[in-house]
Amino acid sequence: MAVREVLLLGNPKLYEGCAPVEKDNIESLRPIVQDLHDTLMDFRCRHGAGRAIAAPQIGIMKRLVYMHIDEPVVFINPLLDMKSRERIKVWDDCMCFPDLLVKVERHRRCRMTYRDMNWREQTMMLEGDISELLQHECDHLDGILAVSRAVDPYSFALRSQKHFLE
Repeated sequence: MAVREVLLLGNPKLYEGCAPVEKDNIESLRPIVQDLHDTLMDFRCRHGAGRAIAAPQIGIMKRLVYMHIDEPVVFINPLLDMKSRERIKVWDDCMCFPDLLVKVERHRRCRMTYRDMNWREQTMMLEGDISELLQHECDHLDGILAVSRAVDPYSFALRSQKHFLE
């Protein structure tokens, strides 16, 4: 398929909520999933980072997330619940602002319910960095960027300055 342009911070589409995917649309998702894969792998090669991408980051306003860590996983209409009271602060990054880090607070644990590419309902318990990652991606589906979740006005840094943050 194709490497797609990633929408960058400031693009108004990034602040829009996404429509749910309907079962009848499952076949039309295959080329989109391939584009998400190609775009994520290209970003990873160019920037040395990137574990997941949400469809609105390439202008597709559907509730769809693609993650590739050890193997590809497609999340259709993901829903996060059972969020822990315990929270973690992390320096978040995003393909939509690749040179910027933002300190955010996320739930340490949560549960994700979603549909797979065979339209089967799946459940995944999330913890730590995977929990943070998928909360970030689900925020994209609701038109929320990490910059909106900054813990305070001093929670921004350029990636080149990361060594000062550790």
